[in-house]
Formats: sequence, C-alpha cells, structure tokens
Amino acid sequence: IQFDQYQGHNVEKIRLTNDHSVSVGVLTMGAILNEFLVPTTNGAKNLILSFDHTAKYFDNLFYVGMSIGRTAGRIKNGDMLLNGKSVHLPSSEGDNNHQGGPHGFYSYMWNYRLHKDSDAVSVTLFRKIQSTEDGYPGNIDVEITFKLSNDNEVSITYSGKSDQDTFFNPTCHAYFNLSETPSILNHQLLINSTQYLEVDDQKIPTGTLLDTTNTAFDFSRPRLLQDSIDQLQFTSEKGLDDIFKLNQPGKIAQLQDLDSKDQIEIYSERNGLVVYTANAMDDSLHLNDGKGAPYRGVALEAQTLPDTHNHDGFGDVSLPANTEKSYTITYKYSRK
Repeated sequence: IQFDQYQGHNVEKIRLTNDHSVSVGVLTMGAILNEFLVPTTNGAKNLILSFDHTAKYFDNLFYVGMSIGRTAGRIKNGDMLLNGKSVHLPSSEGDNNHQGGPHGFYSYMWNYRLHKDSDAVSVTLFRKIQSTEDGYPGNIDVEITFKLSNDNEVSITYSGKSDQDTFFNPTCHAYFNLSETPSILNHQLLINSTQYLEVDDQKIPTGTLLDTTNTAFDFSRPRLLQDSIDQLQFTSEKGLDDIFKLNQPGKIAQLQDLDSKDQIEIYSERNGLVVYTANAMDDSLHLNDGKGAPYRGVALEAQTLPDTHNHDGFGDVSLPANTEKSYTITYKYSRK
C-alpha cells in the first residue's frame, strides 16, 4: 500500500493479516511498526501508538515504532571496546551514542520481500548499511523480519552480518497502549526481573545493579502502572525510563489492560528490557488517535543491557566479521 512520500521517497506500508483478522503494518521508511490491529466489537483497534504521515515520526525525539540499531540504548561518550581497542561511535545525544546514533536503522529506506506459509505471513526488510553511512565499524547486511502467525504472535527477527568486527544490539521502539483510552495507567505490567540498572544524570548505566524489591520498580508480580508512576512523581522523570536486568530468557514481560483484558506477552533471549512510560510526551505530537500526553503509551524494548562493553557482566553485543547473528523479539496477543 502506498503510505505517503518522505524526502522524495515513496513510502510503502506492508500489511500482514492472519486468519483471526489480526494485522500488522510495517513502513519501508525506518522499518517502522505502524500498526498492530486487533478486532473489536466495533471494528479494530491499534495496540501501538502511530502517526498518519512519515514526517510526523521524525519531528520528535520519541522513536515511535522505529527499528533501532546497530545498538539500542545509550553508550557513554560513544566509546566502546572492540577486541581490546577503543572504538568511537557517532554521538546523537550530547556526547553519547543513543539508539544507534544519528544514522541508525530508523533513518533508512528499506527493500522488502514477502513470504507466506500455512500458518504465518511475513515481510523481510533488508539493506546493506555502509560504515561511511552510520559510523560503525564494518559494512553490515541487515535483515528485519516481521512475522505474524495464526497464534496471534508477532515476531521481529533482526539478523546482521558484517565484513568487519562490529556491534549489533537492535530492538523495536513500539509504544503499547492496549486500551481505548489515551492512557496506560490502568495497565498491569509483569517483568521477569528483580534488578534494575542505576544510571547517572545522562541516563548512562553506572554499572551498579539495584534491587527492585518493595520499590516503584518491582514488577515481579503483575502491578498497576499507575501505582509505580504515583511513587515516582517526586522524581524529575515522573515515571519509568529504566533498564531492567532480566532473570532468564523466555517470557520476559506481560502487559494487560484491565478494562479490555487485552494482553501482550513478550519473549526474548536477551538480558535487558527498557521500560519507558512516555513521561515527556506532550500535545505537540499529533498521533493517529489524538494528541500526545504523558503516559499515552509504554515502550518495552527488549535488548542486551546497554553500554555493555563498559561494564562486566552486562553481556556481549559484538558481531564478529563474516558471522551472522540473529535476535528475535516476540509479542503474543490474547484477550483474557
């Protein structure tokens, strides 16, 4: 489907639909997840925040629905160790590298191919990103496959293969709102985590892990987001913008709207989850379903813990030359 034009490019929306009338829409610009539609009694509702024009995705700092890479999160001063040597990555937030830098995955037009089998439909967006384009070591072939199954699972698989040793820690920056109201305060969140990362005033991890028990960050049992956000009103953030260290791979989180009973389960093999409750969103955003406001949605970004190479035990985001690595994030929809 022709979506619109952006900077002289024709932007297409690829829509995948399963046998239960669940569908997803993906834009060729930025590999943006534009729709996650589920049927309702009076039509359908979009479980994620979205815009009706490509330009609107890029006139704010919220990365709504965007594909993030080569690396997610913040890297202090853009400096990472690779094979014992310091590599400097381009800065995009002060001196720090944020969400892949100024020329991350979200900034490109992507080619695509479609695939269908007996129980799923998928689209693979693909592109070679040159080192001269994004400032990372090596030229990398990237594929991002969005797959929708008849089990109402949306999986996103990121694959990368580079001609030099490089870094690879991609994610999806979709904001979920499972309700039919402009707020996620009546959503319950469960995270398979008992620790979150201490960060400095630039939101860079210090390397210290903090215990979530009996704090605003304790989602070890399903907890109302309103409760956590109320506890955080004394902070400058006034909500969640935090990095959780996951206990184990598999089902890492569950989000449920208590009104509609719509629910998303998230699966990942990596060790981190960033949770952001859109605290800074304001009415300058003209979303498809109304103006922006704090707590309009919640971003749940599965990834390897950010700033990894600067902290022991955070994991490994290196991608050896001529070796393909793939990471999958799965969102399973149900109505309880």
